[in-house]
Amino acid sequence: MKNQELAKKLTSLSKNSRLEKFGKVITFLCLALIVFIVAMILIFVAQRGLSTFFVDGVSMVDFLFSSTWDPSSKLFGALPMISGSFIVTILSAIVATPFAIGAAVFMTEVSPKYGAKILQPVVELLVGIPSVVYGFIGLQVVVPFVRSIFGGTGFGILSGVFVLFVMILPTVTFMTVDSLRAVPRHYREASLAMGATRWQTIWRVVLNAAKPGIFTAVIFGMARAFGEALAIQMVVGNSAVVPTSLTTPAATLTSVLTMGIGNTVMGTVQNNVLWSLALVLLLMSLVFNMIMKFITREGKKNYAR
Repeated sequence: MKNQELAKKLTSLSKNSRLEKFGKVITFLCLALIVFIVAMILIFVAQRGLSTFFVDGVSMVDFLFSSTWDPSSKLFGALPMISGSFIVTILSAIVATPFAIGAAVFMTEVSPKYGAKILQPVVELLVGIPSVVYGFIGLQVVVPFVRSIFGGTGFGILSGVFVLFVMILPTVTFMTVDSLRAVPRHYREASLAMGATRWQTIWRVVLNAAKPGIFTAVIFGMARAFGEALAIQMVVGNSAVVPTSLTTPAATLTSVLTMGIGNTVMGTVQNNVLWSLALVLLLMSLVFNMIMKFITREGKKNYAR
C-alpha cells in the first residue's frame, strides 16, 4: 500500500510542474493572439486594397506607374507618392547614418563616461518628442530656412528630409550603440596588441565587426521614416506630382492617406484606392522587416565563424 502511494506521488505532477505547464499555456495563448491580430490586419488591409483592382476595375499597372493623381476624375496614379516616399526615406537615412555612427562611436569607444552622461540623455529626449512637435518645428523653422537659402516655397522633399533626419537619428544611434557594444572585447584587445592605434581599431575592427548591426539600424530607421505621417505631411507640400527637385512641393503615401481618408466614403473607389496606398505601405514594411531579418541572420553567421 505504501509503495503504491509513493509511486502515485512520484508520477503526479508537482506544484512547480503545474505552474510551468500553466505558464507555457499562457505564453502560447499570448503568441497565438498576436499572430491572429497581425493576420487579421494583413487580411483586412489586403481585402480593402485589392478591391481597387478586382472590384472597381482600376488597372494595377496604371496605379503603380502612372503619374496622374486626380480622384475626382477617376485617375489614380500612385507613382508621385511612391517616389516621394522613397526619396525622402533614402535621403534622410543617408544624412542620418554618419551622425548616428559618429555619436555611437563617441558613446561606446571614445568617451563612454561622458557619452552616457551627456549625449545619451539628449538622444533619449529626441525619442520622446511627439511627431506633431517635429512637424510644427519643421513648419516654423525648417521651411522658412529652406525658403531663404534655396528659394521656392520651402515646402518639399528637402524640408521633409531635414525633419525625418532628426526623427530617425535617435533610433539609428541607439541600435548602432547596441551593435558596437555587442562586438567582443577580445577583438579590440587583439587589434591593439598587434600595434594598431585606437582609431585604426575602431575603423577596421569594431565598425567592420558591427557592420550587420549598423545596416540593421539603418534599415530600421528607413522603415520608421517610410511610415511617418503627420510630421512629413506638415512640411512636404502635399502636391501629388513626381518630384522634379528637392525644393518643389511633393507628396508621400502617408501624407495623402492622412489627408484623404476622412474625406471619402467607405466602399467607394476613392476610399478603396487609399486602402491600396495603405497596402503598399504595409508591403514595404514587410520588405524592410525581411531585409532586417536577413542582415541579422548573416551577422550571426559571421560571428559564428
